[in-house]
Amino acid sequence: MMGFALWILLASSLASAQVFDLSELQWTLKNQNGSIIVSGFLPSQAHLDLFEAGIINDPLLGINEFTERWVINDNWTYTADLTPFTQTYENDASRKTLLVFYGIDTIANITFAGYPVAWVNNQFRRYIYDVSDYLSSSAGEDNNLTISLESAWYYGLNVTMRPDAEYFPNTQSVTTSDNYEYPDVRAWIRKINDDFGWDWGPAFVPSGVYKPAYLVTLSDSELRDSACDATSSPVTSSSILLEETSLDIYKYGQNPSVTPDQSADWIVNVTFGIRSIKSFETPTVTLFIPELEITSGPLNLGPILANVDENIYLSVNWSIPDNTPERWYPVDLGNPKLYNLTVTLDLSPGQGDGPRAESITQTIITGFRTIQLLQTPYSEEEIASRGITSGDQWHFAINGKAFYSKGTNIIPFDPFYSRIKPEAVRWVLESAVRSGQNMLRVWGGGIYQPSDATTDGGLYSFYSLCDELGILVWSELIFSDSLFPINDFLLESIEPEVRQNVRRVNKHPSNVQWAGGNEVEGIVMAANASLDNGTHYLDEFIYMFQDYLHDIVLSETNSVPYTDCSTTSGVLSLDPYVLRFANGTPGHIYGNTERYDYDASEAFDLTTYPVGRFVNEFGFHSMPSFYSWKEVLENIEDYSFNSSVVMSRDHHPPAGDLSWPNPNAPQGQYQMTSAVELWLPTPGTSDSNQTFAQWCWSTQLFQSMNMVAEIAWYRRGAGLGENNLGSLVWQLNDIWQGVSWSAIEYSGRWKVLQYGLATVYSPVIINPFWFPGNESLTILATSDRWETVTGTAQLTWYDWSGNAISSMTTPFSIPTLNNSLIYKGIGLNSILPSGYNAKDVWLLMNVTATADNKLVTSESYFTPVSLAYANLIDPHIAVIAGENYTFTLSAKGGVGAWTWLDHPSGTVGYFLNPTTGLPSNGYYLIPGIDRTVQFISNMELATDRSPDPADFVVRSLWNNTHI
Repeated sequence: MMGFALWILLASSLASAQVFDLSELQWTLKNQNGSIIVSGFLPSQAHLDLFEAGIINDPLLGINEFTERWVINDNWTYTADLTPFTQTYENDASRKTLLVFYGIDTIANITFAGYPVAWVNNQFRRYIYDVSDYLSSSAGEDNNLTISLESAWYYGLNVTMRPDAEYFPNTQSVTTSDNYEYPDVRAWIRKINDDFGWDWGPAFVPSGVYKPAYLVTLSDSELRDSACDATSSPVTSSSILLEETSLDIYKYGQNPSVTPDQSADWIVNVTFGIRSIKSFETPTVTLFIPELEITSGPLNLGPILANVDENIYLSVNWSIPDNTPERWYPVDLGNPKLYNLTVTLDLSPGQGDGPRAESITQTIITGFRTIQLLQTPYSEEEIASRGITSGDQWHFAINGKAFYSKGTNIIPFDPFYSRIKPEAVRWVLESAVRSGQNMLRVWGGGIYQPSDATTDGGLYSFYSLCDELGILVWSELIFSDSLFPINDFLLESIEPEVRQNVRRVNKHPSNVQWAGGNEVEGIVMAANASLDNGTHYLDEFIYMFQDYLHDIVLSETNSVPYTDCSTTSGVLSLDPYVLRFANGTPGHIYGNTERYDYDASEAFDLTTYPVGRFVNEFGFHSMPSFYSWKEVLENIEDYSFNSSVVMSRDHHPPAGDLSWPNPNAPQGQYQMTSAVELWLPTPGTSDSNQTFAQWCWSTQLFQSMNMVAEIAWYRRGAGLGENNLGSLVWQLNDIWQGVSWSAIEYSGRWKVLQYGLATVYSPVIINPFWFPGNESLTILATSDRWETVTGTAQLTWYDWSGNAISSMTTPFSIPTLNNSLIYKGIGLNSILPSGYNAKDVWLLMNVTATADNKLVTSESYFTPVSLAYANLIDPHIAVIAGENYTFTLSAKGGVGAWTWLDHPSGTVGYFLNPTTGLPSNGYYLIPGIDRTVQFISNMELATDRSPDPADFVVRSLWNNTHI
């Protein structure tokens, strides 16, 4: 309970408005029939409070996703006595008290002191209600704030029974709504889509008040602390609640359909959403950037009318010469330069420091950049001079320059938002930077990622951290893998949802676009082609994603573009916005693309890889490590690749309904198994734990080999007719410990793929391209730099004993975003060293170059046969531990193919090369060429901060079949 003195202190620190944090109330949580009553918390969710109370076990353990389904089926009520607030509240006509919720998940009735306040149905909205009239007298003896949450699953089922609920058919020829576990409901609920299950995560369908909530009391008479320096939410003065401050920075005349004039002035647009208890006739706004020593002077805002029931939106513009600020760039292309923009809203100009003066000052950290998504046709001149395949462009440009987007896709960081750790998110984002990524796509089936820990009750930083680290963010509205109904009760909730989130994200220079959703365009195109009434669904899609959402987004921003969908065929026109769909010329390239191919025999068949302008999704699933399984497996017999518990945590392909364990898991397990058996030695030793660990690691190794091959192919395309300028791997992070496509496990442990990304997303790389059909091998050096890069490539053939057979060195020069041919050979016999069998040799490819005034090195490997058939030799790897967790690895026997060092349970970190400072793990260890790496620990996330160096484990492919 918050004492009176503490509340007054909090209120005065946030200016004269009295701000009461509802987390300070004593909350209880009970189920519908009252058989369970436990302490509750805010922000929180029902599962978490039941776990805290000992009613359920950790939802992520074992098979609890199944055994705790009863929580989803019940209705849950949070209740708190308002006395700690009301005993200090002075009721008079000069006050208004607002109830502020930053996030309710999802279907809830809210009552205050016995009075009904609202029914809400959107997880992604901020809700504010005037409860002043309810404070003068409670209804009966009820002095509680009550949030009654309805089961989202049962609510969804009820909605689908409405007479106006549209039917979306799933047939053998077309799927109009992908079902994972809880079927047929998520299109009707504005809630995190994957809460109902996905093929990489669990289905907990949580409910709760998952973000902070407050009572804010405004006064038109109290002016004790008239000048507010706002550093957290809610932002107030004595008489106004500043619900929103949206900052949009763009070039004069810029909009998403017009190429920005890079020499034009910058326009700094600040838009306020204001609720005020009284009117102000002549408020002004002053903008100031201290680092540049420039100020706007007072700008007239326009009258603020008294209104606490809804926002009043008012804006000012400030023009800044182009060359005044330094531009923000992603970290691999320049400096992510940020500035402190001080925004002072003076409600009573001319009052000075007098008793009637009132103002709010905020500091917004932001940057100056232009971002474009180029989608118009290539010119005839470009096609002729650059050899580009005819069709449309589809790539981004930062500050007027096209660049290569290198990155991954982000999913929610935890099934329960309210327990996400800020330090865990920072680790994932910093890991992205360490692996050479410059773009993350926030997948449109999860959550609108927060700006920072305080804005709109975010709880952790995402966009602000991306601004700081120099990571571009592809943002999406939350519509994924389904057709969506056009119903008034949904649209009236969707519009404020979209507006609130677009306005909030505007200030972040890291944001590059808003996509209307994930993979919906492909679904509707299939429906249009396959269903008798397919045009009906196409018309609905056009209304929602071409027109409705497009118009809402672009009415709130001038600085970033909108696209209808993550994977799209592009546009016929940007203004007016008209989608292309299937209206294209054969042989031309349009839009972007994705690739998922679970036939492992085609994993390295380059002819199956797409030839596209931009590949925004591609991936293959893998097991988490043995160490992650230790976090959730409860019995010894579970530690097996196909144990019932392990398979229950493989949701690919999804069950499609509530069947448990997933009846389709054997298919997903087989896809991983066959991949390992085809391309790597099949794990099998006399130690069952080692065999399980090698299986887990081998699936990760195959995943990395596959993704690295694809990325190399797409990056190669930058210099070819497709002019490919983007590859975003599915996916970066994990939501739990289970089978997934991730590069980083739930605990923060890096998979093999994460180290693979660090290699293939290096600015300059060298890679082999093998076509078995005509036995041709091409080796290219590829650069994503804006300047010409020169360097040297070395190709060395080795046998598996580690003997160098032959070597050649080739200088190269790579033009902007292009390739340089290092080697081309046809016929395996002529490619191999003379007299050697393909099973006995492998090729090491090294590149050394100067880029951005830095020395860049990279390496890759070519094996002329699958490693499953290579004549590997015991590498006899020796590990010597040094100071500060450095380890020197030596191959005392043969070559250690894919030598890998694991850090112990309870540790979080990564291995780097102390000389280059770059991540280093998973490589060919050659006798006589030792490798020294250092383990860099994340002390915030680690539970074991002083691991024993003897507990670090080395493995290689040899250990798949040998102890």
